[in-house]
Amino acid sequence: MVQVIQGKDITLAQLIDEFGLHLAEDELFFSEWQQDLPELSDLEKQSLNEVKAEYLHLSKYSILEPVVKMVVLSPLLRLAGFYQPPFYIASEQEVRISSEDEGTIIRGRIDILVFHPPFWVLVIEAKRADYSLVVAIPQALAYMLADATSAKPVFGFVTNGSEFQFIKLTKQVTPRYALSYTLSLNRRDDLYTVVKVLKHLAGLIRNS
Repeated sequence: MVQVIQGKDITLAQLIDEFGLHLAEDELFFSEWQQDLPELSDLEKQSLNEVKAEYLHLSKYSILEPVVKMVVLSPLLRLAGFYQPPFYIASEQEVRISSEDEGTIIRGRIDILVFHPPFWVLVIEAKRADYSLVVAIPQALAYMLADATSAKPVFGFVTNGSEFQFIKLTKQVTPRYALSYTLSLNRRDDLYTVVKVLKHLAGLIRNS
């Protein structure tokens, strides 16, 4: 009997059991989020300071997922250059992935997909402010596994507005993934680092 699981309900253990997902232990596997990061201009830093101030103001009340996307995620993607050629943006992209024996099917919708035809570049999962990123990571990984392209790595980005984490997935032979540290809007320059990483990833894809 085929088991159908909604993406939002998937667990990391299920991805490991059903799809052979492995955590990469080599620190160099996901060096893109730490090495060769670009510098930001004073104007870019000022824009990010405004994003932080606006989020902190609005967070006095409960912040739902659409507000996270509008107030935090949208300006980050714009500053990183993902609204410019050669990239395109899709929202609520429907995905379906099945295990090798087709005993398990995962269905769901990617919050935001950045793609450079025909490749997926960045899978983004946004959660409301009071959600832990731990919940978002298996969901993002499941959607990243659904990318039909195995020759290039796929990157993921999860956020609840105040915390941010990057994911890298490769699918040659055995699917492997790694996570960045959790970056925080409340930690001094972490928001700058988030945009530096996004810009770096955009540059890597643009020049590949």
